[in-house]
Amino acid sequence: MSNETQQKIPLIRRLRTYFLTGLVVAAPIAITIWVAIWFIESVDSWFSPFIPNSLKDSPYSLPGLGVIASLIILTGLGALTANIFGKTILQFGENLLDRVPVIRNIYGALKQIFETVATQSNKNFKGVVLFEYPRKDIWALGFVTTDAKGEIADKKGDDLLCIFAPTTPNPTSGYLLFVPREDTIQMDMTVEEAAKLIISAGIVVPNQD
Repeated sequence: MSNETQQKIPLIRRLRTYFLTGLVVAAPIAITIWVAIWFIESVDSWFSPFIPNSLKDSPYSLPGLGVIASLIILTGLGALTANIFGKTILQFGENLLDRVPVIRNIYGALKQIFETVATQSNKNFKGVVLFEYPRKDIWALGFVTTDAKGEIADKKGDDLLCIFAPTTPNPTSGYLLFVPREDTIQMDMTVEEAAKLIISAGIVVPNQD
C-alpha cells in the first residue's frame, strides 16, 4: 500500500485494519501457548500423587514431568500391544466394553477418531485438485486419496479419482466423490496449504512465487 493510498484512507479505518491484523497474528500464538501450559499443568497434576516426595521437595521446579511420564507410559503401552500377548489382552478388554450399551458407543467413536488421526499421519493425501462441484462453473478444492478401485472402477469403466471434498470451516467432515481424472485440475499447492485455505474460508491464500 503506497503512502498516497494510505493518506486517502481515514485514520480510524487504518487503525481498525492494523488492530485486526495484529489480532490475527497474535491470537493463534497466544491460544497455542495457553493450551500448551494448560496441558502440561493438567498432566502434572494427574501424575503428582505418583511422584516421589524427594522430587516434590526439591527446590527446583520440574514442569512437564507428568508429560514425560505419560509419553513413557503410552510408548510402553504401544509396545505391549504390538505383540500377541498385548493384542490378546486388548481384545479381551474391548470385548468387555462391547457388552456395555452406552460405553461401547463412546469407546467405538473415540477409537475411530484416534485411529483416523494416526492413519492420516502415515498415509497423506496424494495431492490437491480443483474440480467442478456441485455443478458446472462452480469450483471446489479436493484432496486425492487414491484411484477408484474394485466394483466402482469396474462398473464405471472411466479413470476415476477418489476425492475427499472437505467442508468449511470444519475439514474433518466432507464428501467422498468419484471424479474422472480428466475433469480435475492438478494444483501446485500442498495439502497443508489447501487445508489452511479451506479452514479460513479463502482468507489464507498460499504464497505464490
